[in-house]
Amino acid sequence: SNEDRLGAVGDLRLAIETVGFDEELLVLAGDNLFDFGLGDLVSWWRAKGPAASAVALYDIGDVELATHYGIAETDADDRIVYFVEKPSDPPSTLAATLVYLLPPEHVQLVDRYLGEGHGRDNAGSFLGWLAKRQPVYGYRFEGRWYDIGNREQLLEADNLMRLRAGLP
Repeated sequence: SNEDRLGAVGDLRLAIETVGFDEELLVLAGDNLFDFGLGDLVSWWRAKGPAASAVALYDIGDVELATHYGIAETDADDRIVYFVEKPSDPPSTLAATLVYLLPPEHVQLVDRYLGEGHGRDNAGSFLGWLAKRQPVYGYRFEGRWYDIGNREQLLEADNLMRLRAGLP
């Protein structure tokens, strides 16, 4: 129920506590629809070193739309140097999808983040907090990405999938 829900980061902590993760973790939000290969992301991430996290980034190309997402800025090595959640004045249009790869050291920081009293509901807030403390890199991908939690994007994605399948 709304009264006892844990939120995205709270759910992540519950999964970590229940399963006892002590290895790498791939986090995917169920409202993401994308067409890049996870194997490509993992290979790119592994090249960044064993103690780094990664997030898939997509340039949405629209400043107004950027106000609805977590927006990242990266340096020349793709390390996230600034991250802001749902900004009123976005510094870029590079949106963070909720596709994360976390090494064991960063998985353990979820509990610290929540213990410090940070929000449980927004995974992007955790990502921004983590990027200020640890290396977090942004994997920019081409192709398509839809936030199908958004009604308009769900309709657009549905129409695309119908077209690909030869359906009306």
